[in-house]
Amino acid sequence: MDKIIAYIDGGARNNPGPAAIGVIFEKSGKEIGMGEYSKFIGQATNNGAEYQAAIFALKKIKQLIGREKSKSAEVEIRSDSELLINQLKGRYKIKEKSLTPFFIEIWNLKQDFGKVKFVQVAREENKKADRLVNKELDAQGSSLF
Repeated sequence: MDKIIAYIDGGARNNPGPAAIGVIFEKSGKEIGMGEYSKFIGQATNNGAEYQAAIFALKKIKQLIGREKSKSAEVEIRSDSELLINQLKGRYKIKEKSLTPFFIEIWNLKQDFGKVKFVQVAREENKKADRLVNKELDAQGSSLF
């Protein structure tokens, strides 16, 4: 199976505040039929939204390719969040207690795949996912801010 790449982003306005996630899937460097997704997630911090984007991506991949294919799938989660990537790689401690349940959920979801890799990318490489987050937040209207 080809490598599935998920570009993810999460953001909150007024941190914490109204938050959303954006996810774009690629397979071996090409956007694939798995598509792009955005979702308003309610109140969260920026870091919480980043974690929720990673969780959404892993769950969506499994849903789209099925349980059997996911067992051998190679997944790469790409984010411009230094904190998220380094916490998931075990380089940074989780000091924000509210992130611990998200970390555990990602750890458990990883077990469903052949390989999961977390990669930090430059903000410029993640513009599409960021655009989805802002589009979703804008759609919620100015009454939230």
